[in-house]
Amino acid sequence: MSPPPRSGYTLPVFACAAAIAALRWLRQSQSLAAVTLDLVVPAQTIEIPIEQVSGLKAGAALAITRSDPGDNLDLTRNTPVWALVEEAAADQTEPILLLGGEGIGKHQGSNNPEPAIYAYARQLFQENLSRWLKPGEKIQVTVILPQGRSLAQRTSNEAFGVVEGLSLLGTTGISQPLSAPQQLENFRAELRQKAAQWPCLVFCVGENGLDIGRQLGIKPVQLMKTANWIGPLLVEAGLQGVTSILLLGYHGKLIKLAGGIFHTHHQVADCRQEIFTAHAASLGLPLPIVQEILHSATVEAALTLLRHLDKTTGSSWVNQIYRVLSQQIEGRSQAYILKHSDKRVEVGCLLFDRQREIITTSPTGTELLQQALI
Repeated sequence: MSPPPRSGYTLPVFACAAAIAALRWLRQSQSLAAVTLDLVVPAQTIEIPIEQVSGLKAGAALAITRSDPGDNLDLTRNTPVWALVEEAAADQTEPILLLGGEGIGKHQGSNNPEPAIYAYARQLFQENLSRWLKPGEKIQVTVILPQGRSLAQRTSNEAFGVVEGLSLLGTTGISQPLSAPQQLENFRAELRQKAAQWPCLVFCVGENGLDIGRQLGIKPVQLMKTANWIGPLLVEAGLQGVTSILLLGYHGKLIKLAGGIFHTHHQVADCRQEIFTAHAASLGLPLPIVQEILHSATVEAALTLLRHLDKTTGSSWVNQIYRVLSQQIEGRSQAYILKHSDKRVEVGCLLFDRQREIITTSPTGTELLQQALI
C-alpha cells in the first residue's frame, strides 16, 4: 500500500516565515536556519526552514525561504519567497504595513490597485509579527516572489482579475494534496462529518468560493470545498442524507455542469464556450452575437460582451442567459444525484465573475443562501 499523500503549507505561510526571520535579524543580527510560526488556522505551531537572511542597511533586512506545498501538483513548489522588513515611515499609522512587491499580483481595474493579499495571509502576518514588536513600534513588510510574474501566466489568476503575479490566497496554513486521488476520500470523510450536522451544505470548488462564502456570512461548518470532484461529492451528499446543496462558484467552472460535465478539471472535458453559446442561441440572441460568443477566448470575455450589449441597447441578455444556465445547472445536478444515489436533493446556484461579484443567484439559491447565513 502506498503511503498517504504528504500535506504541505500554503504560500502565505512561507512569506510570513521569511518576514519573521528578517524581523528577528533586525532584533538580534542573527542568521536563523528555521523559524517557528503559528498557523492560526489550524491552531498549530510549525517550523519553517530559512534559506538566507541578511541585513541590507540600517533598519532593513531581507530573508528568503522556499515554498513546499506537499504532495500536490502545485506550480509554486520550491519557488523562492522573499520578505523585506523595514522600519516604518514616519507617517505610517498601522503597526504592520503589508505590501506586495515584485511577483505579487494586483487587482485589475483600479487606478491604485491593491496587492492580492487576502484575509488569512494578513491575519497570519499580524498574529506572528506583532509578537516581536516593541510597544509602539511599526514596521513595513514587502513580500516578493521573484518567479511570481512568470508563474502567474500558468494560473487562472487573471480570470479573477489578478494580474502581474500570484495571490497570497488561502483560508488555512495547510496545503492539502488536492490533486492526489486519495484526497477524494478525505473530501468524502469531511462531507460525512458535515452532513451529520447540517442537512444543507454549500459546495465551493476552490478558495475563491470559500472566501466569498465567508464574506456572505455562511456558517463555516456548512462550507464544503470540492476541488474538481463535484460529481462524486454531489452523489456522496445524497447518500449521506443531505437534503439541499447550494453550488457557489465561478461561472466559468460551474457552467460545465449545465452540459452534464461533473468532473470539472479542464483535462477531462472543456466545452464551456459551446454550452454558453447553445443557451444564448436558444433564447434568440442575434446570430452575429452568438458567433462572437462562440469564438470568445473565455466565458468571461463572453460575459463582458453581453454586458456591453445590455448597456448599449437596454437589453437584458445577461439576466436571461444566466437564469437559464442556473436552471440547467440545478436540473442536471439533481438528476445526476438521483441517477447515482437514488436520492432527491434540492440544488441551488450562485455564480460569480472574475471580480468576485455575484452575477446571478437562482430563486432556489437565494432560499438556500438564507438558510446558510449565520
